[in-house]
Amino acid sequence: MTVYLPDGKPLDLPQGATARDVAKALGESWERRAVGALVDGELYDLLRPLPEGARVRLLTEKDPEFQRLFRHTLAHVLAQAVKEHFREKGYDPESVRLGVGPVIEKGFYYDIDAPEPLSEEDLPAIEERMREILKRDLPLKRFVLPREEALARYRGKDPYKTELILEIPEGEEISFYQQGEGEEGFTDLCRGPHVPSTGRIPPHFKLTHVAGAYFRGDERRPMLQRVYGVAFRTAEELKEYLWQLEEAKRRDHRRLGRELELFLIDPVVGKGLVLWLPKGNAIREELMAFMREEQVRRGYQLVTTPHIGSLELYKTSGHYPYYAESQFPPISFQERGEEEEYLLKPMNCPHHIRIYAYRKRSYRELPLRLAEFGTVYRYEKAGELLGLTRVRGFTQDDAHIFCTPEEVKGEFLGVLDLVLKVFATLGLKDYRARIGVRDPKSDKYVGEEAKWALAERQIEEAAAEAGLKYTVEPGDAAFYGPKLDFVVKDALGREWQLGTIQVDYNLPERFGLTYVGKDGEEHRPVMLHRAPFGSLERFIGILIEHFAGDFPLWLAPEQVVVVPVSEKQEDYALLVAGRLKEAGLRAEADTRPERMQARIRDAELRKVPYILVVGEREKAEGSVSVRRRKKGNLGTMPLAAFLEWALKEYRERLLESVFDLF
Repeated sequence: MTVYLPDGKPLDLPQGATARDVAKALGESWERRAVGALVDGELYDLLRPLPEGARVRLLTEKDPEFQRLFRHTLAHVLAQAVKEHFREKGYDPESVRLGVGPVIEKGFYYDIDAPEPLSEEDLPAIEERMREILKRDLPLKRFVLPREEALARYRGKDPYKTELILEIPEGEEISFYQQGEGEEGFTDLCRGPHVPSTGRIPPHFKLTHVAGAYFRGDERRPMLQRVYGVAFRTAEELKEYLWQLEEAKRRDHRRLGRELELFLIDPVVGKGLVLWLPKGNAIREELMAFMREEQVRRGYQLVTTPHIGSLELYKTSGHYPYYAESQFPPISFQERGEEEEYLLKPMNCPHHIRIYAYRKRSYRELPLRLAEFGTVYRYEKAGELLGLTRVRGFTQDDAHIFCTPEEVKGEFLGVLDLVLKVFATLGLKDYRARIGVRDPKSDKYVGEEAKWALAERQIEEAAAEAGLKYTVEPGDAAFYGPKLDFVVKDALGREWQLGTIQVDYNLPERFGLTYVGKDGEEHRPVMLHRAPFGSLERFIGILIEHFAGDFPLWLAPEQVVVVPVSEKQEDYALLVAGRLKEAGLRAEADTRPERMQARIRDAELRKVPYILVVGEREKAEGSVSVRRRKKGNLGTMPLAAFLEWALKEYRERLLESVFDLF
């Protein structure tokens, strides 16, 4: 057989040759350094046979692909260590049954059905055993079995692997990887790729936690235990990640939401359904007021639609039954002998379409921009729910723009400007854009070729004019039109997708939308979907973690707390708090019978931006002693002066204290 090196040079090898054979043919240095290969762009290990005529580039530990190889092998090392862990406890290693163990971002996991539950306390011992397996430097081998022999290895012993084998299509290779021999070894059903031996794995890894996970993600299937780990090339990378992990725990919006009394999810109310407490609702209302103000200024018209809709509406839109798995079941009942069927609203767009369609439209009315803070409902599996970031009921800052094909670019620029205003106001400075366009090889898309080409060109031109860093992703478009997604990094460098803008040719067609053009003829409008916040619930969850609960003044649930030195100044403290409230600030006087320092400390723990301390001197002068969170004492000033500057900071939605400007 013949393969080709990166420079195009042919290399003749025996039939069934692997990348290891390529390394041997290139000399001792490559044989020693090679850990894997890119074969026609696909990641291979040194053990998998190469296809005839493939272009092969060998990889070393310096290549970025090395991480994927050693993380995958670490998943196998984890499974082997767990089996040995239970053998030491007196169990048969075969009683430890295994699901899947893939590579994930930053690391790996394995789903395990053990004879007794694993706990966080077991992880250090398992991790130590993994390090022993690395020191053994066990070589990996790859072999393939016929279907019946593969099934015989697991049938009656491991239902999970048996099911995985049965799902492999007929004629497709069923491969296994073995590391070590006998009791020192471990074999697993696996496609690969892996490092050549366990000794090639860098020792910079850590098992992080154990969580429950349904087999194949199906809540009707058995619950397994998922053991997670992270792994890096260097000790410095691991140390940095572990710091980020601890910082993420400190910023966890679920913990802060509870401590700061922002929201709760009550199982009596229902899983994934958020109850906004007064302080959390203050954040929500501020964000909505900001977006409402911006939208009205930009020519949007505000509408309100019901929380449910006729099932026929969603059949027309295609949301039902095509996305039925992510929706709550229809509501059916008899009314005057006729059956009526409704659906909890999964999307706002069909309702906005019906508002557009209630009368004839002229090109003079376009673009028509309809906006709503619309609450929608999606059925998320219980195991996938996560605080505010994955819920079953959420509110979108949703808007739909109906325009002519020629207006797409201008409207796109307008939405981009709005999204960038949101990011700037919230201090989200590190972001990029992804433009999803058609896959030229696919026929899944609806709409005319010329309109698609025009929309894709207009989106790219708009992104370039807005000065965005963007990539074009073929095949990432929705079936009904191209789109642009914003990917934002938070304070910990984590990436979140925010602010999708989509061009839609499909729904105007399905609903038969038209407008009368300059020529007096009817034409089909283009529809743009946009939601800069996306879901308010998810967006607030991200903001809680981004700011670690230390919100800028305009978003802070409690903006000012007035603390009297003693009960003699309580009347003045109440008067100050009243003045601040009248002016529109969220302010309270803390007159509890606690020591002054304890009340100041409580306000600090609640992350209140301003604490005003008032004693006899302040009462006599009509002044306040100002403390800014994390800044300390700013000195004494007249109440009127503080109020003026605090209102400036609040109304201008400044990210830093107004006093930092001077």
